[in-house]
Amino acid sequence: MPLSEERFDWPGGAKLALSIVVNVEEDSEMTVARGDRGMEPVDELGVHLKAPIRNYSNESNYLYGIKAGAPRIVKLLKQYDFAASWTVAALSLENHPAIAAAIVELGHEPVSHGWRWVHQFRMSETEERAFIRRAVQSIAQSCGQRPLGWLSRYLLTDNTRRLLIEEGFTYHMDDYSGDVPFWDRDTVPERPIVIVPYQLDSNDMKMWTDPALTPDQWLAYAKANFDQLYREGQAGNPKMMSLGLHLRIIGRPGRIWALEAFLRHVREHPDVWVTTRRAIAEHFAAQRPA
Repeated sequence: MPLSEERFDWPGGAKLALSIVVNVEEDSEMTVARGDRGMEPVDELGVHLKAPIRNYSNESNYLYGIKAGAPRIVKLLKQYDFAASWTVAALSLENHPAIAAAIVELGHEPVSHGWRWVHQFRMSETEERAFIRRAVQSIAQSCGQRPLGWLSRYLLTDNTRRLLIEEGFTYHMDDYSGDVPFWDRDTVPERPIVIVPYQLDSNDMKMWTDPALTPDQWLAYAKANFDQLYREGQAGNPKMMSLGLHLRIIGRPGRIWALEAFLRHVREHPDVWVTTRRAIAEHFAAQRPA
């Protein structure tokens, strides 16, 4: 195995491809109100009981992302004219069609984050196939286009990638192994799928979970990440960077400034391709046919 990732060029000689990923999970998370056995464990309040009761406080904290966080993020993406991929739980868009309308108005890409923001690793193959199909149909109805990329909630099954290929997905995000796309030629040899790696280290979730970062620390890390990859691109080895965001996290008034500061930092650098993951996958596939 070589000690460097495969080299290829971005359009227009760009030194770096930046993928902004906006996760929409709000009003789709676990709750007994939607038939789950208990409350959502991912909770900024730090209160989680293994009991079949509702956590109204955490549910309202998630809804903050819809009511107040989303408008701030949409405003910034419009202001800087930066394309994003929106990894959406389909039910979230069903419950809040204004989010789907914003994605359509911006001309951005919807990516499937499942029908709901729940774990699929417990699902049988039949259940998982139905879960994937339901997400595709729902997102297509909400956004006027079907998703071609998929991001699971953390864990997936031995069947997941094969099912995605069978259901017409062209790229998969559940991978953290590098800074450039690559082909999975093994899952279904006759139908390879592009893997577009994601990044967790620069995700705004680091401001929500332990060990937590302050907005200043998150911004400094994101800028350092960008600067290193940009330097590697200047040296003739272009890479991609993922910046994962959440409506309920970066959309807070005490954090949104850090996103704006990062976008301003990006704007100060020439030859950066800020684009969707679909565009990255399609460009890679055209340059490196399977």
